[in-house]
Amino acid sequence: MRIGFVIYQGMTLLDFAGVYDPVTRLESMDFMPDLVWELCAFTAQVKDNIGLEIVPTKVGEPLDRYDIIIVPGGFGSRKMLEDENFIQWLKTAEPCPLKASVCTGSLLLGKAGFLRGKKATTHPFAFVELSKFCSSVVDARIVDEGDVITARGVSSSIDLGLYLCEKLVGEQSKEAIRRQIDYQ
Repeated sequence: MRIGFVIYQGMTLLDFAGVYDPVTRLESMDFMPDLVWELCAFTAQVKDNIGLEIVPTKVGEPLDRYDIIIVPGGFGSRKMLEDENFIQWLKTAEPCPLKASVCTGSLLLGKAGFLRGKKATTHPFAFVELSKFCSSVVDARIVDEGDVITARGVSSSIDLGLYLCEKLVGEQSKEAIRRQIDYQ
């Protein structure tokens, strides 16, 4: 199993870290010892919305080699919506069996065309923006449409991480990870 965490300029760190931590514990806690992940970016330099630099492990490489891509949100997502080169790169994830997002990362999935005819969610402040990319906006923590899963606002990133853990390895393993991170 290969996971590509998509990172970009101006993303919200918690959107990324909240899902990253439980999902990568699948490997470190031996639930999926063969799990491999990369921090994928379109540019070599990535800073979150307040300037923390995150170093990508893959730069500009197509995303089609991953089983799952996960896209965080943040104020930078609005700028990325206008970056046609970034959106074209994101579209290389078309063959990925599962695409997931946190917060306004769903706007990026939508702009790439992955939400057509699907329900989705995002941060409540972006519901109107999201509505142009999907069939309907749902006010829920997690919306699972099979090959696309979207999570609501920033704090839902941990919920998404645990949801993906359960989807990949089952309830019992997800519960072990939840207890390990002391998440109520």
